[in-house]
Amino acid sequence: MLPETTSRVAEHSDEAANQRIRRRTENNIELYRAAGGEFIERRLAELDREWDIERLLEANAASVVLAGLFLGVTVSRKWLVLPVAVGGFLLQHALQGWCPPLIWFRRLGIRTSTEIDLERFSLKVLRGDFADLAIDSGVKTDISEVLDAVER
Repeated sequence: MLPETTSRVAEHSDEAANQRIRRRTENNIELYRAAGGEFIERRLAELDREWDIERLLEANAASVVLAGLFLGVTVSRKWLVLPVAVGGFLLQHALQGWCPPLIWFRRLGIRTSTEIDLERFSLKVLRGDFADLAIDSGVKTDISEVLDAVER
């Protein structure tokens, strides 16, 4: 059975890496909540430019495929194994949410689009974008509570 698209990368990532990414997100939200206003605006602009894991994997795979093709044509046909292997890894990632480079990228803190969106949405909540909506009458003060509420 294939995992859900939104959770497949986190499900196949090391739990320690997932927790580091979660803590970094919580720390970012807490920092920008304390800073407020213009700083939240800047952070939202940064989040719009942040590369998610999918984009990084695609760029990495394309670079390795092109390098393998170039080396296969100019140096030795044996290099053509490289693009074939990368194609297999991409297919594996598309179906399962895992491929070998994912381990290192997650350890480096590269987030999924869902994780980036979670921080974006949380900052918008703190900025007051949804103040007119009566979603929850309780005020969340703990960042982890905000993140848990947003994830639901």
